[in-house]
This record gives sequence, C-alpha cells and structure tokens, in this order.
Amino acid sequence: MANFFITYLFNSRHREVLRVCLPLVLSLSATTVMEFTDRVFLANYSIDAISAALPAGITSYLFLAFFGGVGGYAGVFIAQYTGRGDHKRIGTVLWQGIYFTLGSGLLLWLLAIFAAEEIFALAGHSKGVQQLEVIYFTILCKGGILHIATATLSTFFTGRGLTRPVLAITIIGVLINIPLDYALIFGQWGLPEMGIRGAGIATVGAWAINVSLFCVLIYRLKNNHLWGIFSNLRFDRDIFIRLMRFGIPASIQFTLDILAFTLFILLLGRIGTTELAATNIVIAINSMAFMPSMGVSQGMSVLVGQALGKRMPELASEYVRSSCVLLMGYILILDLLFLFAPDLVLAPFMISSHDASSQAAILAHGRTLLTIVAAYLFFDALYMVLSGALRGAG
Repeated sequence: MANFFITYLFNSRHREVLRVCLPLVLSLSATTVMEFTDRVFLANYSIDAISAALPAGITSYLFLAFFGGVGGYAGVFIAQYTGRGDHKRIGTVLWQGIYFTLGSGLLLWLLAIFAAEEIFALAGHSKGVQQLEVIYFTILCKGGILHIATATLSTFFTGRGLTRPVLAITIIGVLINIPLDYALIFGQWGLPEMGIRGAGIATVGAWAINVSLFCVLIYRLKNNHLWGIFSNLRFDRDIFIRLMRFGIPASIQFTLDILAFTLFILLLGRIGTTELAATNIVIAINSMAFMPSMGVSQGMSVLVGQALGKRMPELASEYVRSSCVLLMGYILILDLLFLFAPDLVLAPFMISSHDASSQAAILAHGRTLLTIVAAYLFFDALYMVLSGALRGAG
C-alpha cells in the first residue's frame, strides 16, 4: 500500500506540478513569513500594535494585490510565448509590465498621502489604533512600487517555468527581514525602538532587496541576446493594452476576495480591541496556510499557459487534476491541526507580557476562528487551482 501511494504521488504529472509549483509555494510562503513575523513580534509589543497591523496591512494589500496581479499577469503571456518558441517577445512583455509598475507606484504614493487618514477614520477604531494603522498603511503604500516590481520581474522566470530563482531571492529577503523586524520593532543592536513603524520599514527594506536581486539576474547581456531584455524596451501599445485587457479582470477577481476580508476586518474593529487582536492573529495564521494555494494557482497559470501554447489541452487538464490531488492532501493535514490542536497553533502569539484575562479572551476567540478557517480552506484551495488554470488559458 505504501509503495502504491509513493508511486502515485510521484507519477510524471505530479512531479511536473511539484517542480513548477513547489518553489512558488515556498516563495509565497516565505513572503508570508515576513508578515507572520511582523504579527508575532507586534503581538508581543502591544495589543494596539497587533490590532492595527492587520487592518492596515490588509488594506494596503488590497491595492498591492490588484496592481501586483496585473503586473504579474505578464507571466501568462511569457508562458504562452515560451510554449510557442517566440522568445524575443518575452522582453517586450516584461517591459510593458515594468511601465505599468511605475504608474502603479505613483498611484500608491498619492493614496498614502491623501487617503490614509480618511480610510481609517471611517473604520471607527480607537484613536490609538487608528494612529498606528495610518503609520503602517502609509509606509507599505509608499514602498508598494517595490512589491509590484517584485511580482512583475519574477514573471521573467516563472513564465518560463523557472521558479527556483524566485524562491532563492525571496528567501534572501526573508532572512534579512526577520532580524531587521526584531531590531526595529523592539530597538535592538543599536537601532531605535520604532514599534509598528519599524515593522513597515523592515518589510519595505526586504522588498528593495528582492527587486535589486531580480535586476541583477535579469538585466544581463546574455538575456538580451536570448530574450530581448534591452533591445525591446520600447512601449508596445498593443501588448500593453492586451496586458490590461486580460490582467485587470484576472486581478479584480482576487482583489474582490481581499476586499471582502478588508471590510470584515475594518468593521470588526468596532466590536472591541480584543476581538480585533484575536482575528488579526488567526488571519495571520490563515495567510500562512493559504499561500500554498496561491503558489499552486500561479503554477497552474504557467503550466496551462505553456500546454496551450504547445496546442496540448489534454496536458493542461492533467496538470489541473494533479494539482487538486496534491493540494487537497496538504489542506487535510492543516485542518486536522486546526481542529484538534488549536492551542499549539496559537501559542507563538501567547507569549507576551499582556495581562492574563486578555490572553484568555484572545485564545478563546482564536479557537473558534480556527474552526471556521478549517471549514473554508478546502473550498478556497479548489477555487485557487481552477482560477489559476483559467488565467493560464487567458
């Protein structure tokens, strides 16, 4: 029986899905580790800080996800051109994504300057939490061009099915972010104590490292000869419009999911700080659990795009079935953990010096919320696989 399971798990289609998707899963999970680390450190800094981190973080991510999704859709075009063998178009597509990234960065900067205070005033949270929300949101939006640039530049590799460079660069960013996070939040190693402001600065700093490394790997003379990285930098109106035509609807689909979460979190803060803190903690855990589904979704876009570029729709169907099998096994393990060992999952957030009654209330709310997360993870995973396949098909 064990031999049958191992043989089934590592059949050719499963191996191909794992080869492309696993580095993306680890890359996105590594990115989420940065946010998760922020929440763990801030939960041990103050209740107001952890209460502000998720509303501000998810509100900024609402805009980052939309713009990053459009820029990242260049990967679908690159996958299809790779499948067709039309390699010189890859440089052209990448540059259109970069032009979109520059415009997006300007819009995010204006949003941070003119809308931050109004957004969180409408949320109606306590004054102390509102002030911290504005600080964190402003830093993430002003540095958001780096996040979008990371999503866009990574498509040069992911669109061609080369996901390991993306994983390596992301891990380097995480390894820099975690100690910097700790130092800037708590004021260690000679750096000032900055609380939630430090968490935001550390995250933006990690994004800057990622962008720098991608540029070093992509902008080489060898890549210009193969992919037209320098020679095709002109603005191509037709490809840019196609990127907008397909990328915007695809990105809106995921952004609407984030919008629902954002409104939920902003409204929840009106109930109380303890409830908001518990929800922030559980959604941080949910983000860690959910990111593998996002990675598989991106991998499906690449694999399906390449298969259809080769005129092989049957192969695309096999990729989708294999990814569903693998992802469902992962979700089953997580659900068992959330249902039968919730205190173990919540433990990293329960080691601060906050009073015992607050911790007990947060723990009680957290157990209930983890049960709800376990219920919807299965459906979310299937949704992400199928939507990724549709994006790959255009």
